[in-house]
Amino acid sequence: MNKVLLTGRLTRDPEMRSLSSGKTVTQFSIATNEYIGQGKEKAEYHNVVTWDRLAQTCGEFLGKGQQVAIEGRLQTRSWDDDRGVRHWKTEIVANHVEMLSGRRKKDYADASAANALATQAAVYGEDEAASAAASEPLVASDEAEEDDEADEAAEAKEAETVAA
Repeated sequence: MNKVLLTGRLTRDPEMRSLSSGKTVTQFSIATNEYIGQGKEKAEYHNVVTWDRLAQTCGEFLGKGQQVAIEGRLQTRSWDDDRGVRHWKTEIVANHVEMLSGRRKKDYADASAANALATQAAVYGEDEAASAAASEPLVASDEAEEDDEADEAAEAKEAETVAA
């Protein structure tokens, strides 16, 4: 049985890309700690690969320093480089990723900035609406005064005509 369960922190932001086949792949690495006794720890680093919808979710919501729990399988790839040297890479192909530490710090900053802009827009919108409402009666009263003056002039003209 090939099954891996790890809990660790991302060492870098995920790198998401789309393949020519249309599939999405995201790669990132996590650090786990092994307690070796006497209060000492040893860090291990693991490369993680996610595919399709999980890859999109990881690319969008994960960030460096965030704690995650990963479930998947081990996979070892090998290839020859341009010089003919054979390389090996073992990575975890994740089929389940759970965020343990909430949102990234910069997401909180982005959310607070967005909330500040929304508040500012609401205040500006209220000021705009208040000034528009205040200016509408003034325009209407000016028009009403012009209409009143026109009506008075018409009545005066009629009165002159009747008197003559």
